[in-house]
Amino acid sequence: MSNALKDYLDFCQNRVERALEAHLPNENILPQKLHRAMRYSTLDGGKRMRPMLTYCTGKTLGIAPESLDAPACAVECIHVYSLIHDDLPAMDDDDLRRGKATCHKAFDEATAILTGDALQALAFEILANDPSITASPENRLKMITLLTKASGSQGMVGGQAIDLESVGTRLTLPELENMHIHKTGALIRASVNMATLAKADIDPNIAKKLDNYAKCIGLSFQVKDDILDQESDTATLGKTQGKDQDNNKPTYPALLGLAGAKQKAQELHEQALDNLSIFGSEADLLRDLSLYIIQRNH
Repeated sequence: MSNALKDYLDFCQNRVERALEAHLPNENILPQKLHRAMRYSTLDGGKRMRPMLTYCTGKTLGIAPESLDAPACAVECIHVYSLIHDDLPAMDDDDLRRGKATCHKAFDEATAILTGDALQALAFEILANDPSITASPENRLKMITLLTKASGSQGMVGGQAIDLESVGTRLTLPELENMHIHKTGALIRASVNMATLAKADIDPNIAKKLDNYAKCIGLSFQVKDDILDQESDTATLGKTQGKDQDNNKPTYPALLGLAGAKQKAQELHEQALDNLSIFGSEADLLRDLSLYIIQRNH
């Protein structure tokens, strides 16, 4: 990771942590257990990759970070809700997330379900009401619509449904990519596209190139996750290593082999960079982020 990216990642993590802290209900407010679970699952954990994408895209476009706090928080709330539900016994049945006990283990299964539900609702409340959003009312509504679609049956939830249906089957490469374009990629694309909606009168060609960039890194992020599931360890990952392989889930290494999966990640990185060729140095953080995604160890 470049020094510039590390410094900006630290900046983004600290910024979104403070914003999330402000948006999440105080744990002393009824229902206290639910609010404790929301804060437990959301605060002090994770790479904050999706908020960072929002801020980095904004920096590329010259948008002040304070105008992006709300979409950054909203996309992270959706992401955390998805992790809580994915970890449930009816889904991936995992005990560890972000280096600590999963929500249903730290609390209970019913509380975990409600915590995910509450975080999903909070995401849209933030987008609808946060006064820091400087985009036009029309573009604010587009942000809400964008995140709604990215989160639902045509996005993340749909991808998870395909994933569950695919356990024990051998998907083709296009089928695997389609699953992850929805399951992982939709929210990553939303992270970038909500930032472009914060830019008044953005050139449609620039918005399209950034969307293509996001599509590429959304896939490369999942390819790298699949690689790490084989190559890394539980302590480094902060979640159970080898879980996908043990559950006989379709993955890129299973389909392409480990070397083929690494080559696929590199190709996606190069495609992401191609879509940034219309920018100068203002997009260097996005370039560095794409490289970090395929080189990270957790």
